[in-house]
Amino acid sequence: MENQIQEIIEKEGELKLPKSKRNRRVGKIKIVGEIKYHKNFKSEILQNERDIIVWIPPSYKNESDRKFSVLYMHDGQNIMDPKTSYAGMDWRVDETATKLIKSGKLEEIIIIGIYNTPDRLEEYSDSEKGNKYLKFVIDELMPFINSNYRSKTSNTDTAIMGSSMGGLISLLAVWKYPDVFGKAACLSSSFYYDDEKAIKMVRDYKGEKKKITIYIDHGEDGLPRGQKMFCALGEKGFIIGTDIDYFYAPGAEHTENAWAERLERPLLFLFGNNK
Repeated sequence: MENQIQEIIEKEGELKLPKSKRNRRVGKIKIVGEIKYHKNFKSEILQNERDIIVWIPPSYKNESDRKFSVLYMHDGQNIMDPKTSYAGMDWRVDETATKLIKSGKLEEIIIIGIYNTPDRLEEYSDSEKGNKYLKFVIDELMPFINSNYRSKTSNTDTAIMGSSMGGLISLLAVWKYPDVFGKAACLSSSFYYDDEKAIKMVRDYKGEKKKITIYIDHGEDGLPRGQKMFCALGEKGFIIGTDIDYFYAPGAEHTENAWAERLERPLLFLFGNNK
């Protein structure tokens, strides 16, 4: 019953898209830049399938010996294609990354969009299925990407990003596997989930400071929990502007359009050329 209640809360948050903006992106038919699809990517760990979309940076074809940092993103159907995204709105990651790269502000990166499944809520939480989902990403998807694309493989060159429950699982990924993911961006994250389990996980941690970089933001959605997580990380030695960034967007809603509007900030914090 608790999971059902939380799922209703999650869906209600996503439905706060103003009617005037719901179809704003439906007319877009071409993704900016080169992409490749890997349809029905099979996971033996999860015993399910999902599509994977890969965005290729501009210089990839012309510099055959060059390797690129990688950003893994959850809810992959929502990040660059309005035809597959929720309510016809996408994050516009293809357009934003292209603009920032052309301006010299952003490192050229490969972006991996991992489509969600009907098990999204469990896969994106600190549950048995959530732990298996992270193992799927690390042990099945990443080896495939590293074998088929010229990707850098160090933790400092590997980031993970998501929103809502996707933001929660991104925090869990970087916290549990800092040797794999050195960076995470958590937008409007569901840190409330399961009685604020993720916040307690950070507060209860007694080990050495983790060598990771974390971005946290929110609008009006989840403001108290976003602040709690930021403060919990601050208590563990994370310094704003160095290995953590925190941003509050007044009035912003829990929508793909809102995350698209502020996407530049996490991209530049994780892979900006001035870092």
